Amino acid sequence: MDEAYTGFAFVYDLFMDETPYEKWGAFIEKSLKEYGIAQGIVLDLGCGTGIMTEYLAKKGYDMIGVDNSYDMLDVASKKQAERMAAAKTEEDYNILYLCQDMREFELYGTVAAVYSICDSINYITNPEDLLTVFKLVNNYLDPKGLFLFDFNTDYKYREVIGDTVIAENRDEGSFIWENTYDEEAKINEYDLTIFFPSEQKGLYEKHEEVHYQRGYTLSEMKALIEKAGMIFEKALDADTQQEVTAQSERIYVFAREAGK
Repeated sequence: MDEAYTGFAFVYDLFMDETPYEKWGAFIEKSLKEYGIAQGIVLDLGCGTGIMTEYLAKKGYDMIGVDNSYDMLDVASKKQAERMAAAKTEEDYNILYLCQDMREFELYGTVAAVYSICDSINYITNPEDLLTVFKLVNNYLDPKGLFLFDFNTDYKYREVIGDTVIAENRDEGSFIWENTYDEEAKINEYDLTIFFPSEQKGLYEKHEEVHYQRGYTLSEMKALIEKAGMIFEKALDADTQQEVTAQSERIYVFAREAGK
């Protein structure tokens, strides 16, 4: 998994402003409490610019954010510094951000829960590498700790976004997002071109990035979870929060630590 989100990191929050973070955050908080985790240390694996990490920190959890992109974490850290400098209030909390590859992440101790959302798991394109990630998660979870993650399905890449182009134009910046899905390899290639204003008035800077994600099936995920030593608890369609179907595009998976 090569580092992604370099140039895009600095306009990520701008273009993701319609993402239902509040809904996702409420779902994660509800799920944690359903499993008896009302406080404690929680790891946000693939935390990006820290939007969800901040959300859970506001709810009283001691948050750690891990991401492989220095630029994304730079944005997250600057937001935290600005918040902490602004006022000494009930939001005066501190988040530990670590720049680490999720296939090799290291913590100082165990945590009550780990979550990974916004299809971060799909960036692990080799199933054996994903097994390594799951084994690390199991290793750093408290006894019976919760692992909650989402992933884009093979169906979504194959039938919905594969071989499509997504574009958006705003005064603050523009992007073109071209998708190509290899059904045999189950790899979706994102060719991302970003334009945003330069320091010279009237001019725009162009940045290009290539991202790769793998489409997985629920049966593949369940097998990897169990092979990693965790207990597969349940799966839900992320859009409906109901039973998974053959047309589910994004799926939530719940797993538990089962003894090291």
